[in-house]
Order: sequence, then C-alpha cells, then structure tokens
Amino acid sequence: MGSRTPTRSIQAGGIRYPLHGWLGLALAGLFWVLNWTLTGARTHWGFFPMWLGYCLVVDGLVFWRTGSSLLKRSPSKYVGLFLVSAPLWWLFELLNARTQNWVYEGAAQFTPLQYAVWTTLSFMTVLPAVFGSAELFASFGFVRRLRKGLVIGTGKRTVIAFFILGWIMLALMLIWPKIFFLFIWMALYFIFEPVNIWLGNRSLAHWTSRGDWRPVIALWLGVLLTAFFWEMWNYFSFPKWVYHVSWGGWLHVFEMPLLGYGGYLPFSLELYALYHLVIGFLGGKDSSYLQIAGE
Repeated sequence: MGSRTPTRSIQAGGIRYPLHGWLGLALAGLFWVLNWTLTGARTHWGFFPMWLGYCLVVDGLVFWRTGSSLLKRSPSKYVGLFLVSAPLWWLFELLNARTQNWVYEGAAQFTPLQYAVWTTLSFMTVLPAVFGSAELFASFGFVRRLRKGLVIGTGKRTVIAFFILGWIMLALMLIWPKIFFLFIWMALYFIFEPVNIWLGNRSLAHWTSRGDWRPVIALWLGVLLTAFFWEMWNYFSFPKWVYHVSWGGWLHVFEMPLLGYGGYLPFSLELYALYHLVIGFLGGKDSSYLQIAGE
C-alpha cells in the first residue's frame, strides 16, 4: 500500500493563516495588476480594494504569528479604524493646503463631489494599514527584546514643553511653509500627546516613561513598510500624487524624495496620538486595543 503525504498548511504555533488574509492577498494582487495595466483613470476606484487587501494580509499575518489581531480582537473596532482614518487624513490635507507639499495629478477630471467621495474612501485605509503593520513588527523577537532606553515621562515641565514646542512648530509651518513644511509631520504629535496625557487617554508616554520604546519602534517600522507600498503602488497609478518641496527634493525613490521617508516616522506618532484622542472622546480612554508593545 502506498503512503499518503499529508498536505501542510501555513501555520505558526499551530494557527492556520486565516481566510481573511487569503482574501486580502487576492484583493491586493488583483487590483495591483489592474492599477498598473489598465489605461486611463482607474486608481480612484482601485485604491480602496487594493489597500483593503493590504490591511487584511497584514492582519492575517499578525493573527498567524500571535493568535490575535486587530480584526480578530474586535471586528467593530477594526471597522472603526477605517471610519476614523478618513477625517484624520483630511486634517493633513487641510494643512497641505498651506504647504502644498503634494498635489494629485488627474484630480481635475472629477467634480468636487466626486473628488471628495473618492479621496475620502481612499483615506479610510491609512490607520488600519499603519497600525496593522506596526502590530506585525511588534510580534517579532527583535522588537520584543529591545532593551530600555531614554526615559521621557509625564512630568509637568516635560508635557508643557512638548505642548509649547508643538504650537511653535505649527506656527512656523503656517507662517513660512516653504522653510518649515516638514513640521506638518511633527507638530500634531507634540500638541496632542500632551492633550492625551492631560485627558487620561492612552499615550506613548505610557511606555517611554519607563524607558520602553518598543511601541515607537513598532510604529516606525510599520509605517516604513506601509510607506514603501504607498509610494510603490502610487508610481504607476492614475490619478496619483506627486511631491513639490522647496528643499530636500533629491534622490527620489518612486515619487518621494529620499529624505521624505524620514517624515513617515513622526507621522506614525501623530496617527497614534490623533487616534487615541478621538477614541478617548468616545469612551476608550485607556484603550489597549492596539497592541504594539511587543508583549
């Protein structure tokens, strides 16, 4: 009698890669191909399903590695990430009206209502993509084993200094946008991190006050992974965004100047602070839904 070799599924710790991860892989692959092979305007309708696919793939990887993930932990809160994401990114679009750091090629072919609808739909994927990627990196041993570092606590002087510095950066950006445009990726964190501390919301100082920088490192690595796909998928898209900066606009990697990738690091901290400000007002003051401490 012949012996049968059992088929092996992708598993980590006995956990199968979940169905929603495979669905995400199919979505991302299909709409990546459509986005890069079709002619004419197509990214406005292809962006959301492609990035929904990315979000589901990453969430599936987190679940496969840890047995928990943003979606599995709370489907309703996962949907909430998409709903909160769009208005948060519109805040950056408002600030960009002053700095003009990026513009959207092909936007002129849409009516104002069409533009608002399609862009809002696309903006909905920012938070689940970045936070899902951060949880993925938090699951790796090299993040979990990071030693304690610089202590930045919640002392009165420190928090007030952060708050004042944030407003100074915002003012400089608004007054001299061609010089201080980079503060669009810093000012909001320095403003809203103290606000979260004062209101009793979850903040990164919850960890940095103990010298634990694992959540920050996870956010940084997660946003860089997300940034790579944002910029790569954007390169052959239409409509697409392009950058216009008054200095530092050299050595482009896709459409983004190389130095611009550094702006993604504080941007991830801004997203963390803004998200927890919003959910704090909704009753989630000490929310542990996002798990990026590598524990």
